[in-house]
Amino acid sequence: MPGGLLLSVRATPKGGRDSIDGVERLSDGRAVLKARVRAAPADDEANAALTRVIAKAAGVAPSMVSLAQGGASRLKTFRLAGDPRMLAAAFERVLTKTAKAR
Repeated sequence: MPGGLLLSVRATPKGGRDSIDGVERLSDGRAVLKARVRAAPADDEANAALTRVIAKAAGVAPSMVSLAQGGASRLKTFRLAGDPRMLAAAFERVLTKTAKAR
């Protein structure tokens, strides 16, 4: 996507903490980012919290992250505005740090 990045996420609301937990391969073979948030799914709180977690990981303002698909689903697609290479590199760093912590 020119000028941005689409990110597939498997969300866990009421997950005890706000974090990115790595990558998961779905049964159809797609790879998705695993993320959890403390917020409950009610009143769109979990989506807002997830937006903040993704923005922090990408090193961008939350206003640069928008939910593109999956508002009521655990599987969501987020659109991040910015340089796709820099955004991808930011997630690589986060995932490397997550893997080392395990």
